[in-house]
Amino acid sequence: MNDSTESSGSAQDVSPEQAQIEAAVFRRLLAHLDERKDAQNIDLMNLAGFCRNCLSKWYVAAADDRGETVDYEAARERVYGMPYGDWKAKYQTDATPEQLAAFKAQQQQQQQQQQ
Repeated sequence: MNDSTESSGSAQDVSPEQAQIEAAVFRRLLAHLDERKDAQNIDLMNLAGFCRNCLSKWYVAAADDRGETVDYEAARERVYGMPYGDWKAKYQTDATPEQLAAFKAQQQQQQQQQQ
């Protein structure tokens, strides 16, 4: 999983209007992911390099950057729309060998790019 938790900038870097637009976009992204529960985290990782768990980590990091404390499980519940364990039991499927192979290949490619 992508562990990058760097935020794109502080709240002072954007106008209040831009912050409101970006917040609306984030809410729309979460709604879209909620509508597409068939898009498994491993698929998101393989295609885009991030998943719902990454969003949760970024949420925690963004709160921390602003001096707020948000628990990781609370962030996951915000992103998943329910407790993570409930979402996992209801919607997560076992990764296929093809998905796992693609994930491993992507991770190796990232490691090579970082060297």
